Amino acid sequence: MNTRVDRRQLIKAAAASTAAAAFPMPVLGQATGPSVVVIGGGFGGASCARALRQADPKLKVTLVETNATYTAPPESNSVIAGLVDIKAQQFGYDRIKSEGVDVVISTATAVDPAKKTVTLANGTTLNYERLVISPGITFKADAIEGYDKAAMAAMPPAYNSGNEIITLRQQLEAMEDGGTVVISSPVNPARCPPAPYERASLIAHFLKTKKPRSKVIILDAKDSFTMQKLFEAAWQDLYPGLIEWIGLSQGGALISVDAATRTLSTDFDKYQTAVASIIPPQIAGHVAEFAGVADRTGWCPVDPLTFESRLRPGIHVIGDAAIAGAMPRSASAAHSQAQICAAAIAAQLAGNKPAAPTLTSSCYSLIAPDYAISQKGTYRPVDDQYNEAEGGTVLSPQNASRDMRVAEAQQAGEWYRNITQSVFG
Repeated sequence: MNTRVDRRQLIKAAAASTAAAAFPMPVLGQATGPSVVVIGGGFGGASCARALRQADPKLKVTLVETNATYTAPPESNSVIAGLVDIKAQQFGYDRIKSEGVDVVISTATAVDPAKKTVTLANGTTLNYERLVISPGITFKADAIEGYDKAAMAAMPPAYNSGNEIITLRQQLEAMEDGGTVVISSPVNPARCPPAPYERASLIAHFLKTKKPRSKVIILDAKDSFTMQKLFEAAWQDLYPGLIEWIGLSQGGALISVDAATRTLSTDFDKYQTAVASIIPPQIAGHVAEFAGVADRTGWCPVDPLTFESRLRPGIHVIGDAAIAGAMPRSASAAHSQAQICAAAIAAQLAGNKPAAPTLTSSCYSLIAPDYAISQKGTYRPVDDQYNEAEGGTVLSPQNASRDMRVAEAQQAGEWYRNITQSVFG
């Protein structure tokens, strides 16, 4: 018996050796061309790092990311509602490393555009010919009175942190039936504008099945929101009486919080919560500020052909942080921008003119495990900014059949599997 096992192992080892000889893994030393540093290992940065190596294998590409494991925001609302395990949202960088990208797990602490260097928290200094920043978003400090670190831990936004996603899930499980869940939705621009309403929907699904005497309130700093008619029709169909949306004109803008009593205050009213998810107003991630690529709005103006910063030549900004006109801030948009940016950088370094791009974005929102709606668009540069291409934004039909809603839920799962495979392997 042991002999047979040993023989099988020898055969496997010989096959692996033959495969390795025929298809050798990329070697970092093979990269002899210009250095490109990418800061941020999310959908934008990780996509761009891979696309750069594919565009020109001679480029020396370094991806800098704070965390060894990335927790993907898409489908995180499904984790909060108990439909998906958090592990389905978590990805590493082994595949990216295997393609010749040098992955450095550390935090960028300084950028010197004049010297073309990036300083890391581990003491390393990286030189670059081109720098790509995909910093995502951070929250505006002091935008909501009382919403400090302690309040954030108690009433998490669950937008940037896997731990916060788990915390919110645990709070829902521990909540007594009859409790009120409050979600605050910020002003735009913000990452994934439909996300707060998807979150409300899936939490309502959890409450309907587990804690039917409870309800969800959305406090909104806006008077309208993306796909509003589709969401509200679905709520009426699936969750009558479970979800209450309060817009800006009705006093929906959150002004202050009291974490000790779990009280949320607007100009009009106070809300006592059992569970709260506070999503504050947003700006580009911290790297954008110290790199000097964010303007007074807190976001980053870019050239639409190359995503090169209008404030700092030689630095490109992609993903949620970039001002990209009509394009939404989404994982799909970041992935699309990454491909265009990588191709533009490869062309620039080769002395060629970047091609005029066309970008796409797809956004699915789950209302229930078997019910989804979507928004899709194609975008091209017009008058130095991205505008909707022919046909404009395409929404799910208002009066679609239930079978179509089921099909879109299945498509949402396929989209997520495809994009994470494309980005992280």
